[in-house]
Amino acid sequence: MPIIAPNTVSALNKAGGKGEIFITHLLTQNEMVGKCQMFARVRIPVGASLGVHQHVGNNETYHILQGTAAYTDNGKVYTVKPGDTTFCADGDTHGIENTGNEDLIFIALIISTK
Repeated sequence: MPIIAPNTVSALNKAGGKGEIFITHLLTQNEMVGKCQMFARVRIPVGASLGVHQHVGNNETYHILQGTAAYTDNGKVYTVKPGDTTFCADGDTHGIENTGNEDLIFIALIISTK
């Protein structure tokens, strides 16, 4: 079984959000063979966020591993915590803000719909 070395990148004010977030890509584009656009572990520090954005041509799922957040789904805000899973369909909008007192960590999966 090959071991994959994750690739971590940072993004400042991603999608109009606040602060810096960290995205650890768990698979490369070649490994996803055109089926997915991203499979990653995302870390959002306290007070930071990933801004509300629309998905076009894909959908996105978050599975929360650590922390508490305000998750915006098409204008409605929900509190999410470890064990919760969110889904943003093609054409819908979502965003997430760390409202807790520890890093927010979740798995993000973006699947192409076309």
